[in-house]
Amino acid sequence: MYKVCLVEDEKNLNNLIKTYLENAGYEVVQYYDGQSALNHVTDKVHLWILDIMLGDEVSGYDIIKKIREREDVPVIFTSARDQDLDKIIGLELGSDDYVTKPYSPKELVLRVNNIIKRTYSAQTEKVHYENYEIDLDKRIVTENFKDIPLTTLEFDLLILLLKNKNKSFSRSQILENVWGDDYFGSDRVVDDLVRRLRKKMPKLRLKTIYGYGYRLS
Repeated sequence: MYKVCLVEDEKNLNNLIKTYLENAGYEVVQYYDGQSALNHVTDKVHLWILDIMLGDEVSGYDIIKKIREREDVPVIFTSARDQDLDKIIGLELGSDDYVTKPYSPKELVLRVNNIIKRTYSAQTEKVHYENYEIDLDKRIVTENFKDIPLTTLEFDLLILLLKNKNKSFSRSQILENVWGDDYFGSDRVVDDLVRRLRKKMPKLRLKTIYGYGYRLS
C-alpha cells in the first residue's frame, strides 16, 4: 500500500481529501500545520501533498526544501493562489505537480495515481496484498516499510498463490511448482511451509482445503 502525507491546514478539506485517497487504496498521514509536517520529513512515504500557504510560519516551500535535502519523493503542491510565480517556484524546488484551489478531490486522486504509477511502477514489478508490498524483482516483502524475511521456498509459494488467487492447489501441485519435478519426499513439507508463511504473513487469506491443499483469496 502506498503511503501519502497530506499537509493541509483547512481541516474539513484535509479530512475530505483523506477519505478520497483512502477509498482509492492509499494510506494517508494527515498534518494540519507546517511545523508538524516538518518534524516528519524523514519518514518513509511515497508521496507528499503540500499546501503552500499554511497557518503557521512554516510554508509548503520550507517543507519541500527539507524533503529534497534527503530524497526524491514525489510532491504535489496545492494553493489558493493561481499565480504563475507560485508554479514556477514550486517547479524550481522540485515539485511534480501543482493544483489550484478550489479543485475536485477526484482530480487530485487522479493526479496522485498518475504520479505514483509513473514513479514506482516503472522501477520494479510489485504486488500489493492487504498491507503487504511484494517486490517480485528484488524478492522482498514489506509491511508498513518493515521487511518480512522469507526463505526462498516461502517466497516461491507466496508468488505462486498471489499469481493464482482463488485457485485451489493440491499439495502435489504445490510440490511440483515450488520444489520442482525432481523432489521426492512427503507432501507434508507443504503443510510446514504454509504454516511458516502464515506465521510471518498473518493477513494472508490462505484457506486450507481439507484432504486436498490450499487456496488464497
